[in-house]
Amino acid sequence: MADQKIQPGLQTSNAGTAEITSAARQDVVPSPVSKLPRPTTSRLWRGVGILLLVFALAAGAGVYWLKHSNSALPLGIVSGNGRIEADEIDIATKFPGRVAELFADEGSTVSAGQVVARMDTRDLQTSLQKAQAQVKQAQRVLEEAHSNVEQQRTQLVLATQELARTQSLLTKGFATRELLDQRQQQVDGATAALNAANSRVEQVEHALDAARHDVELLQVNISDNTLVAPRDGRIQYRITNIGEVLPAGGKVFTMLDLASVYMDIYLPTADTGKAKIGNSARIVLDAYPTIAIPAKVSFISDQAQFTPKAVETKAERDKLMFRIRVRVDPDLLREHRDAVKSGVPGVAYVQLDPNVAWPDWLRGSIAQ
Repeated sequence: MADQKIQPGLQTSNAGTAEITSAARQDVVPSPVSKLPRPTTSRLWRGVGILLLVFALAAGAGVYWLKHSNSALPLGIVSGNGRIEADEIDIATKFPGRVAELFADEGSTVSAGQVVARMDTRDLQTSLQKAQAQVKQAQRVLEEAHSNVEQQRTQLVLATQELARTQSLLTKGFATRELLDQRQQQVDGATAALNAANSRVEQVEHALDAARHDVELLQVNISDNTLVAPRDGRIQYRITNIGEVLPAGGKVFTMLDLASVYMDIYLPTADTGKAKIGNSARIVLDAYPTIAIPAKVSFISDQAQFTPKAVETKAERDKLMFRIRVRVDPDLLREHRDAVKSGVPGVAYVQLDPNVAWPDWLRGSIAQ
């Protein structure tokens, strides 16, 4: 009976052990569905980033290849980078004074002879009126001097006639020698008086000329206090305001001469030796990479200098460079002067060999 009691307990124990073992296996061994890992969000974004990076590298390589394939220069054409510059002209005062009016501002396009400012000229106007009054006075004195000349001339004529009659009477015995001498003295006195009157006329004429020159000088000074633009251009800086007192030579505006636009570049010795004044050139600005602006070499420095840090050259081994100035055609500038902007960077290309044709990518709309 003991065996019978124990046996069922063993059976129960084995059954429980089997159930526990089965449950443990289910926890340790994954089911077929749980064998595939689920993709996370970070892995998806990482994959997208890698694809975008690959596309960006490919596009950059394509752009780099396209740019360098198009920018290949044939032998006989060299290049250098620089900035568009224009001649600066300072509009300044000739005399010390106060600024009365301003007729332009920064960015204004002005024409040659256009009034841009006016100084206070009330003191000069007063001096001008005084000089004009002196001119009128000198004119009246001159009229008086001319009248005196006429008077002295009539006196001389009378004295000469009396001398002639006295000489006739002396020959006939009706006049004395003493009377003849008196008539001669009257003629000499009248002649001297006439000469003095003529000298007085010359003196008054010189005084009148001096007064007139004073008037002209004051008019010139007043005109010089009206500041005008000497050339066609654009106002770059307005340096003063209305009411300010400036010394002689005080700057009021700084303007750019839009008819004198150029770019300075630096070329190595080998290229500079082949360059000549008048060589054809092209300027391509960074802002307008598809437009080639026609130009010509207008200046070649005769002194070498160290390469500026801002200039990149093809041959870094060349430490001494020569400055070359490439100037844009003034007739072309007059047609497109509103588009001229000083300081814009770009590249200038110089045609050292006239037999070498410009490549197609240097034939922009303006060059054609």
